[in-house]
Amino acid sequence: MVEIGMGRTARRAYDLDDIEIVTSRRTRSSKIVSTSWQIDAYRFDLPLVTHPTDAIVSPSSAIAIGELGGLGVLNAEGLWARHANVDEALDSLLAATEDTDDADALVRRLQTLHAAPLRMELIAEAIKKVRDAGVTVAARVSPQHAAELTPDLLAAGVEVLVVQGTIVSAEHVSKEGEEPLNLKEFISELDVPVVAGGVSDYRTAMHLMRTGAAGVIVGHGYSPGVTTTDRVLGIGVPMATAIVDAAAARRDYLDETGGRYVHVLADGGVTCGGDIARAIACGADAVMLGAPLAAASEAPGQGLYWTSAAAHPSLPRSRVTAAGPDLEVDLKTLLYGPSSDADGTLNLFGALRRAMAKTGYSDLKEFQKVDLNVRG
Repeated sequence: MVEIGMGRTARRAYDLDDIEIVTSRRTRSSKIVSTSWQIDAYRFDLPLVTHPTDAIVSPSSAIAIGELGGLGVLNAEGLWARHANVDEALDSLLAATEDTDDADALVRRLQTLHAAPLRMELIAEAIKKVRDAGVTVAARVSPQHAAELTPDLLAAGVEVLVVQGTIVSAEHVSKEGEEPLNLKEFISELDVPVVAGGVSDYRTAMHLMRTGAAGVIVGHGYSPGVTTTDRVLGIGVPMATAIVDAAAARRDYLDETGGRYVHVLADGGVTCGGDIARAIACGADAVMLGAPLAAASEAPGQGLYWTSAAAHPSLPRSRVTAAGPDLEVDLKTLLYGPSSDADGTLNLFGALRRAMAKTGYSDLKEFQKVDLNVRG
């Protein structure tokens, strides 16, 4: 704790860029390192879950990500649930970038596209396409619409449900006459694993774990230059500290329940291979990637990126921005390489394997125990 003024203290917290991984006495070949993990009955070769934004996840890209070993999460309240011709909708957004330099105009266009009503037959069609490809089907709903949309999503074939908002709690106080979502009751009635979040502190993570969630999302999807939650709401916890706190809640909940393990997913602040390694080292079981995947040729945003908070009708908390340099690479190269980029934006999980091997760890659970330094 540090004093920020008379009678007022605050906790010092750290971002992923503030820490470094410490080598150990042992190294090993990266060829014998495992990056696989499992949530409920679903096993994945990569600790990769996508941020549920239409910028990077379409039915086709969800299939491609699944075939490469990750989990693509469709936004069940996004464009694929509202427009029969999503390509046309996305083209109109892309055209807006060429017609104006006004960043706010892009957000307004996205808000307009999201003002179209939800059509369950459309998202069911998208889910069916992913399911028929034989990869795990995941979809995201907001806490406000979870109870309403989930029965139809499960009927369509969703196997992992993601309940995600900027901030999700186990207890929500609503105005009189509105029935708030009781997350514990909601999860107990489902036969599929539920991943819920975001959270950024120990206590909220523990509360979410006690609802029966199979996974807890840490963070608010923060992406430098894209998300604006800190500017709009003043809310934010540096990711390294937030992950470590959630991992501590997982450990204590494991003891409390006699062995029930809840997965921690880091959503935000991950822009390169080193960030993935640091997030796992802090205690995450997987990372939710957004902006790093927007440069892929399969990304439906065609080089644009935004988070699911961008289209909020009254208080958007994300910009629509260019994904970065035009790398012209496919998803496989982004995830597995080979790379000609020295900044860590390609071969993201090859970099994780190499970090694990250089520090002597053979799997993700072991790597969570690696020693860390704080930068001076």
